[in-house]
Amino acid sequence: MTAPALAHSTELGRMYARSLTEPPKVPSITTVIGQQANSLDGWIGYMAANAVANHPDLGTAVGNPRQLRTVVRDSSNAAEQYRDAAASRGDRVHYYCEQVSLRALGRPEQLLAARASLAEKGEEKFADRFDAWWNEYQVQPLAPEITVWNESLGYAGTLDLVATIGGKLCIIDYKTKGTDRNGQVKALDAKVVMQLVAGMKAEESIVDEAAGTWEAWRYGQDPVLLGVAIGETEVRTERANPAVLKEHWFKFASLRRVWQTSLDAARAGQPLLPIVPPAR
Repeated sequence: MTAPALAHSTELGRMYARSLTEPPKVPSITTVIGQQANSLDGWIGYMAANAVANHPDLGTAVGNPRQLRTVVRDSSNAAEQYRDAAASRGDRVHYYCEQVSLRALGRPEQLLAARASLAEKGEEKFADRFDAWWNEYQVQPLAPEITVWNESLGYAGTLDLVATIGGKLCIIDYKTKGTDRNGQVKALDAKVVMQLVAGMKAEESIVDEAAGTWEAWRYGQDPVLLGVAIGETEVRTERANPAVLKEHWFKFASLRRVWQTSLDAARAGQPLLPIVPPAR
């Protein structure tokens, strides 16, 4: 996850402020979507068990309870480590994609450094595939990493890219994905449609973070919404189905109310009170 200037990590999730000098005010798009239940218990258990099975000290730990407990402890957070590593990789890939856009716009960029950072981790294939996709789709960037705000519903977020492709205005969200056993990039999650439609429904976009200057959102009039899954073997591009956008917007709005209700309940006061037996 990238770190936009106006975004803050809080106990309520990621939130956005109106300027660099103001406190955070509204939840991020991803925080709102995160209110949707998404159990990972099975995957977490699998990752822990797999880490135990592949632990280098497992052979010598069998029959030694103390050493076996060490193996289990080392493996218990395997899912968390995998998640954090994937998030860091995603940040590096997103940063590279942003630098490609900045170079195309003739703005200051760190493209070579971004590619070097990927190469350092053995991840340069993500950059290779993205470059091929960029050229094939003839992307014309307009606004990379642009922070947007919706005051009516109360949320904000940072869109990966607004661009034109084939003469069509597009709002684009990048997802860094692994590769399956067939060498194909893994599929996008349908939640990306909520993320894209929330971006489309923005009311303002940032002009100056320090001053807190915003302007009316210029790119919400019937754009094409694209999810772009970037892998090491290919890039998969999928369009949000225009026929389902209304329902996904309603779902997002409902999740925003869930976030607010949870906040209101947490601030309402002590939920449980002690009670003594009745007097005899």
